[in-house]
Amino acid sequence: MTGNTNIWLNGIMGVVVGDALGCPVQFESREEVARHPVTGMRGYGTFNLPEGSWTDDSSLTLALLESILRVGTVDLDDIMENFMKWLYDGEFTPYGESYDIGRGTMQAINRYKRNRKAKKCGGDEEWNNGNGSLMRIIPACIYCSVMESRGVYSDRDAIEVIHAVGGLTHAHIRSNIACGLYFFMVKQILTGEGSLQDRMQEGLTQGFAFYESYLADKESLHYYDRLRDLTVFKCLTAEKIKGSGYVVDTLEAAVWSLITTERFDQALLKAVNLGDDTDTVGAVAGGLAGLYYGYDSIPEAWISSIKRREWIEDMCQMQA
Repeated sequence: MTGNTNIWLNGIMGVVVGDALGCPVQFESREEVARHPVTGMRGYGTFNLPEGSWTDDSSLTLALLESILRVGTVDLDDIMENFMKWLYDGEFTPYGESYDIGRGTMQAINRYKRNRKAKKCGGDEEWNNGNGSLMRIIPACIYCSVMESRGVYSDRDAIEVIHAVGGLTHAHIRSNIACGLYFFMVKQILTGEGSLQDRMQEGLTQGFAFYESYLADKESLHYYDRLRDLTVFKCLTAEKIKGSGYVVDTLEAAVWSLITTERFDQALLKAVNLGDDTDTVGAVAGGLAGLYYGYDSIPEAWISSIKRREWIEDMCQMQA
């Protein structure tokens, strides 16, 4: 790990940089991306936006972050109010308007607008297993890790919060598990020892053990079985890894990109060059990479291009 001790800044800027790196080639197939590989920040492409622009992944992450840091806890209604400000008013965006909006997320926010029932607005059907909760979950993961380190939360307490926050938009248990496994990796990156792979493996081992006892029906847990042994998983070729918007694929692609590289920039370039849902795979990988390697490991050319950089960095300083 490197220098900066502000874990919020490390993780959040990792998400935003990964998102912005993948933004110009989002929805392009791996073959299309391979014809003009991503080697650094660039502009335009899919959304015709300038270099350093970020998408809904970062917007919703920042909306969640702002709520947690301002309120001092996880308030589901306050979070959904922020999500509405993003969708309808363009807050938490680079340019004052929301774009790249996932269907499940939009439906959940619209449902909340109608009924104001935060715990019942997320979809829980099979098709609600896109990556829209995983892409924004890291502020809740960091918060819960801090609460555990202070002796306030147990793992069960933390997972209940993670599931509730993820479930605001994606309430299917398979999506909940992805967010939960991500939490356990975040916690071990922050508190564990050894290499990034060692910490992620320990986090996943703890996560699988938790869910084995927590879940009555373990069917959805088995969708993540390839992540049980990262030494084996690391040996898979890129052809065996999918960068799609399906939550299982996204988590696998992010993990694989991290354990097959040795630096922040290498990990994120590998993630976005997988093609398909490049901004989200970049964001999910970027959050963990940022926590491990640190803010100071992010190339200055990448950081300097990020739109509203100072605003994001100032928000991350709100933590105590």
